[in-house]
Amino acid sequence: SAGEAHCLSYTGCNFLRQRLVLATLSGRPVKIRKIRAKEEDPGLRDFEASFIRLIDKVTNGSKIEINQTGTSLYYQPGLLYGGSLEHDCSPSRGIGYYLESLLCLAPFMKHPLKIVLRGVTNDQVDPSVDILKATALPLLKKFGIDGESLEIKINRRGMPPKGGGEVLFSCPVRKVLQPVQFTDPGKIKRIRGTAYSVRVSPQMANRMVESARGILNKFLPDIYIYTDHMKGASSGKSPGFGMCLTAETINGTILSAELASNPQGQGAAVLPEELGQNCAKLLLEEVYR
Repeated sequence: SAGEAHCLSYTGCNFLRQRLVLATLSGRPVKIRKIRAKEEDPGLRDFEASFIRLIDKVTNGSKIEINQTGTSLYYQPGLLYGGSLEHDCSPSRGIGYYLESLLCLAPFMKHPLKIVLRGVTNDQVDPSVDILKATALPLLKKFGIDGESLEIKINRRGMPPKGGGEVLFSCPVRKVLQPVQFTDPGKIKRIRGTAYSVRVSPQMANRMVESARGILNKFLPDIYIYTDHMKGASSGKSPGFGMCLTAETINGTILSAELASNPQGQGAAVLPEELGQNCAKLLLEEVYR
């Protein structure tokens, strides 16, 4: 049947991850052309090449062809294999960029997936590992993917530009998902969060917590924001701080917001008080929507 299944053809670099993930799940080959063909620096970026290598690692027998300029990609998916793996992610995007796609693929592996990802855990572009841990895992549980082996563990934090973070993601195999009916979000009952700081004063985290609470306490008494200050080898290679907030409703819906400080040597310095306030406002905006 593989010979009969005609190859899907796309142009451009948009939705690269989604196209590769869906191709892998459905077993259909994909051809993507004209990837940034008209730009000065054409072709795949380093983080996309790293993502393609990751897909190659979790599958068995995938066939990947990229032309010399990197503007055209042919991908014939193999079988989702899984097992114990390691992958060094490109520091130009967060580990969340890779983890989002792994969350889609992990339940359908042949062997339970246990993978160590290295790179940037928290940045300003991709969902951080904290947010995925707080929001994506409860969502997977609704579909019947649970057990002790479903976890995201942050061994080391890494901030841009140099990264140096390390995350362990493990997921059990579930060939069949439970259907989910989930329409009423419900009222907010509590807010949880993490304020983290690496290679800066531990006081930064406390200052963020105080300013965020100053806003959120007007609406709700049940607020707990953990401070997470990592030292030594587990603090990665670049300084930075940030905050992740999640609001949980009575029906178990989880809404999230997060902010991170500017990478070292880029943009203006951010005050922890401002960052805490803005993160709280982002969460309120999310609830309002």
